[in-house]
Amino acid sequence: MAKLPLTPPSPLWGTAADQSLHVVLVSPEIPPNTGTIARLCAATGAHLHLVEPLGFQLDDSQLKRAGLDYWPNVGLTLHQDFAQVEAIFARTKLHLFSTHARQCYAECAYQPGDVLVFGRETKGLDSELRLRFEDRLRWIPIRRTGVRSINLACAVSCALYEAWRQCDFAGAAD
Repeated sequence: MAKLPLTPPSPLWGTAADQSLHVVLVSPEIPPNTGTIARLCAATGAHLHLVEPLGFQLDDSQLKRAGLDYWPNVGLTLHQDFAQVEAIFARTKLHLFSTHARQCYAECAYQPGDVLVFGRETKGLDSELRLRFEDRLRWIPIRRTGVRSINLACAVSCALYEAWRQCDFAGAAD
């Protein structure tokens, strides 16, 4: 089975001309979650960035199955580490999602070119990233009775649709 086609970084990313929203998954582990998130990116026009190490191969059948036949509509870029993402996007464009955050995702102002960053399914974002970007952390409210977090694809969906709403659903079909 062939690997998914990758998109090289665009010179527009991180500039005022960047009109896309970006979703970054740092070390995702579960192929169906990433495939579902890829489908969300195709539906919203967001670009998907994966930061290694990945818990799967890009030719994983579960990954492809979850993304269905939408993969040709997904901009997909692979980064060796988070430093490559930081080299492209200004700190002010980054919104990092964590259960350890204090600011609710719905209370933030999102703009085209913003980057929504999510950690791995089992551990979230590393403590080093959370500490370094404490002022950029966002949380999605949940009831804490017996629940530590929501599924990664659900979290991305909440945040991505709120960001896209604030960008007036740019590019949506009528």
